[in-house]
Amino acid sequence: MQRSSCRGDPWLVRIGIDTRLMYYQRAGIASYVAGLLQGIATVGSRHEFVVFPSRKDRQASHLPSRFNRHPLWTPPHHRFERLALAIELAPVRLDILHSPDFIPPMRILSSRRSVITVHDLAFLKYPEVLTPESKRYYGYIGPAVEQADAVIAVSENTKRDLMALLDTPEEKIFVIPEAADLAYRPSNDQPRVKRTLERYGIRHPYFLFVGTIEPKKNLKTLFQAFADFRKLVSSSSVLPDLVIVGRKGWLYADILKVVDQLDIARYVHFLGRIDQDDLVSLYNGALALTYPSLYEGFGLPALEAMQAGTPVITSNISSLPEVVGDAGITVDPRDPEAITQALTRVWSSPDLRADLRRRGLARAAQFTREQMARATLEVYDRLAR
Repeated sequence: MQRSSCRGDPWLVRIGIDTRLMYYQRAGIASYVAGLLQGIATVGSRHEFVVFPSRKDRQASHLPSRFNRHPLWTPPHHRFERLALAIELAPVRLDILHSPDFIPPMRILSSRRSVITVHDLAFLKYPEVLTPESKRYYGYIGPAVEQADAVIAVSENTKRDLMALLDTPEEKIFVIPEAADLAYRPSNDQPRVKRTLERYGIRHPYFLFVGTIEPKKNLKTLFQAFADFRKLVSSSSVLPDLVIVGRKGWLYADILKVVDQLDIARYVHFLGRIDQDDLVSLYNGALALTYPSLYEGFGLPALEAMQAGTPVITSNISSLPEVVGDAGITVDPRDPEAITQALTRVWSSPDLRADLRRRGLARAAQFTREQMARATLEVYDRLAR
């Protein structure tokens, strides 16, 4: 590799990280980028870093001060993004460019090495959910993976998908799990939790779901399991509700119809998107997170819940067993009876909830931003040799 000899030291390299998405969203991939930057700033590195925020992001307060900044005009997910980004980056001296949002710029007369992070391949497994514009954009994933010098996968499950769906060489893939924001933690401010619940009209114990309302999240099965659960424990003096946090996604209307068909609408609260502080309170107040997703690249809500001390009921497929280990209850997400039994176990046993809380906190402690940063720095070092 021809190094740029940062500050006169031939063993230093100049690494760029694309952070434009952080202006447009705060969750998802943007949260991953924020965690990576914070982790690198904490553990330190001998290399020089340049971050590329959106030029619209006047504050860029989310970017650690130790990084050089080079704002870009090119918006993410634009149909001409790869070309426009390549032109904008052409005069910037870099040895390595990390593209955390799947698709890197075109490699036009550039000798810099390329790192991309692949969070999931849902768009290949479920192509019917994509708009024509999204199909065009994500259609670049094949060339992007092929041209990248290193591919970071956020789970072993995503690694398997890369190898199976895109024939990615195993030696090119580096599995580096995500980490949750430190804001997700057990709360000592129970009055605040209570005020948050009251503001959203939640007056009973509740199970919590966090995620987009779309078919792969498997909410129809969860609603059936919840309805069966309420019938099973109907003799209880107070029965729990179900709280749904997340935006409406593809085919959401068909999913919401099930609530009315099962006659459970008065027990299910749809809150939409909420801010992080409120979500922390909702995790802390919940009996458990119920997350029977059919497919995840990682499954960050499960980790957030464990880190907040909330018991987790989740799927025994995809990446989710990697996240929860033995610290949660895993079930067949296609089996409503199995989910009903898990809900019943958690509801009926305070001792089980306490044990899941203890094990979840210990499990979550294994996923840190510092570990994510160190592993990513090792990938950069490997390319720098």
